[in-house]
Amino acid sequence: MKWRCGWVLLPVLLLAGCGALQSVEPGGTTTPVVEESRGDDAAKVLAYYAQVRQLAGQELAREQEGARRALAKTRSDANRLRYALLLTLPGAAATEEPRVQELLEPVTRSNDAALRGLALMMMASMQEQRRLETHAQGLQQKLDALLTLERNMTRDGSGTRKR
Repeated sequence: MKWRCGWVLLPVLLLAGCGALQSVEPGGTTTPVVEESRGDDAAKVLAYYAQVRQLAGQELAREQEGARRALAKTRSDANRLRYALLLTLPGAAATEEPRVQELLEPVTRSNDAALRGLALMMMASMQEQRRLETHAQGLQQKLDALLTLERNMTRDGSGTRKR
């Protein structure tokens, strides 16, 4: 479960620099890829994540409750992302993934490019994490089956080890 933080943090940090990106058009002029006013919300969400990523136990639970209340009061994309980030932190219940997807879905359809990109990255990270966990579970089952087979092969019918 420690991977969950890394899978969300890496793309989130990479997106933080996207507000400064510019594309070069023919003729040498530059145009912003992401408008700065829209990137401001993304920067705030990223700064928030940097502050809360170390929370655990009661502090994390209080912050999650505060974010849930803020979302209930104002259903903004930024509030959705803040709450979703809190639910993906280490120490949060692993069963929150459906709730996180529910929170991120409207943001992925949003017109705010910076927050939409951040939400899409979070969704992709969660899907990759789920794929890796499923793969790890399959490998563990195979290992357990091999260990059982080995135990059975080293014992005779009476339950004593062969020598």
